Amino acid sequence: MREIQTDKIIEVVAKLCKDANYYLPQDVMDAFKDGLNKEESEVGKAIFHQLIENAEIAKQDEVPICQDTGFTVVFLELGQEVRIVGGELYEAIEEGVRQGYTEGYLRKSILKDPIRGENTGDNTPAVIYTDIVSGDKLKIIIAPKGGGSENMSEVWMGTPAAGAEGVKNFVVERVRKSGGNPCPPIVVGVGIGGTFDKCAQLAKRALLRPIGSDNKDPFYADMEKELLERINNLGIGPAGLGGRITALAVHIEVFPRHIATFPVAVNIQCHACRHKETII
Repeated sequence: MREIQTDKIIEVVAKLCKDANYYLPQDVMDAFKDGLNKEESEVGKAIFHQLIENAEIAKQDEVPICQDTGFTVVFLELGQEVRIVGGELYEAIEEGVRQGYTEGYLRKSILKDPIRGENTGDNTPAVIYTDIVSGDKLKIIIAPKGGGSENMSEVWMGTPAAGAEGVKNFVVERVRKSGGNPCPPIVVGVGIGGTFDKCAQLAKRALLRPIGSDNKDPFYADMEKELLERINNLGIGPAGLGGRITALAVHIEVFPRHIATFPVAVNIQCHACRHKETII
């Protein structure tokens, strides 16, 4: 068994929280530049220039890309040959989030109670998903999720008869209803199958895929391309002010389903598609 100290986990998580909010991934920056070349609206082109400039300033000055520094969503891949020592894994994750958001002067947005409120003051607790995998490593992914885009997400419990067309119509309509609210150009995560909760998790995980990557199954890769074209034909455009590029990508992830169910989830991500990862 390989031992990993919780102090190391705390240190890594704190850094990832800051880095995810300061440095936009290169695939997103490349998508901005590609979108700028494809955008037909002059206003849309100007917005793309602003997005690129904003991301460059955030990187240079180490300040948040957006004032909404998000709910801290954590994806863990824990090797089954790893032993966590010095404390509990989830407590270490929470402490890392606490330190990262405090040291990085990142906005704290989490309320203790969903109805009665009161800010926790340190952006904890985090939302943590854990997969047990082979090996003796621990992979940590930090994905801050802003409230504006999260509000535009939805789960649809369709009927099996809905089929592929039903899925595509639901996704496009969800984006159409969202308009400019999720700060386009957006990334659209789609989860199909599983259960009510599983499809939503799939949709959020889909946002971690590099922009420009295709689903490994040609059937779903073709569906992603069709959805992207249909969404960009809506005319919502950058910042919702009209234009050619409403979405940078559509990513679909799937899971087996029950014969009597047909769950589909859309998790929309704003243009600041933030996530950082490391392996210990």
